[in-house]
Amino acid sequence: MTPRSELVTVSLPGSRDDALEYLQDREFSSVPVVKETDGGEQYRGLVSRESLIEQPDEDQLALLMDEVPTVERDASVEELAELMATENARRIPVVDGELEGIITITDVIRAIATGDVDAETSVEELATTDINTTYEAAPLLVGMRELFYANVPYAVVLDGDGDPAGMLTEVDILDVARVVEEEERTGNSFADQDNDWMWEGIKGVGSRSMTVRNVELPDETVGDLMTSDLVTVSKRKTAKETAQQMITHDIEQIPLVSGDELIGVVRDMDLLEALYE
Repeated sequence: MTPRSELVTVSLPGSRDDALEYLQDREFSSVPVVKETDGGEQYRGLVSRESLIEQPDEDQLALLMDEVPTVERDASVEELAELMATENARRIPVVDGELEGIITITDVIRAIATGDVDAETSVEELATTDINTTYEAAPLLVGMRELFYANVPYAVVLDGDGDPAGMLTEVDILDVARVVEEEERTGNSFADQDNDWMWEGIKGVGSRSMTVRNVELPDETVGDLMTSDLVTVSKRKTAKETAQQMITHDIEQIPLVSGDELIGVVRDMDLLEALYE
C-alpha cells in the first residue's frame, strides 16, 4: 500500500478547491478526507475526480465525498481482492482507527505478478467471453459510442477480415477529446479551462461510464488512434503470467486467444478472482 506518510489529504471542513488543487495539479485520481479532532486525525472518506465532475455545482467537501469500503492493516490479500471485486472498487483506504494508507488494484496485480500471492489459476477460467469490439475503419465518434453503450473502457479493434488488429481504450479517446459548451455545440468554440480539466480529469478515474455529449473528436478513424501492437495471452497462461503482462505493458485488459482466434478478454478485476474463488 501507499503509507499515510506519503499520502496527500484534505481536511474537513473544506471546499471543492481544496481537493481540486491536488487532483488537478498533481494528477491524483482521488484524495482522502480527514478531520482533526481532540482525539487525533479521523478518516472520513475519499474525494475523487469523478465526484467533482458529476457534481460541478457542489462546493462543500463533505458533500463531495465518496463512500468506499475500507480494510484494516492485517487484512489478507485474498480478503482485499474479494472486497475489490465485489464492491467494484479500484482503490481502498487502509483504516485501523486512523488512516494508515491506500491500496490500489495495481498493488494487487503487482503482488500476483511477483508471486507474493498464489495465482496459478488458468487465465481461461477467469476471462470473460463477452468481448466488446469495433471496426478499424469506423469513425472515432462511433468507436467512442460503442465503448459508452457497452459500458466498458475498451474495444478490441477488428480489421476487414474480422481479425484482431489492435485495442482502443477510453483513455485513448479522452486524450484527443475536447469538451464543447452546451450552448455552443453548433459552433466551434471550446469549453473554458475548468471544463477542459473536468473532461481531462476523467482519464484518471476509471469511471467506465464515459459521457458522449458535448464532445468534439478529431476527424479520424478508430484505426488511426488504436494501439496496433496488441498484447495477447493464450488460455494456457496463468493469472500470474497475465498479471506480469499487465504490469510490463501498463494495461488493464488483455485479449485471450486460442491460436489466431479471439476467445475472450481478461481484465485486471478478473484476475482478483484467482485469489479468493
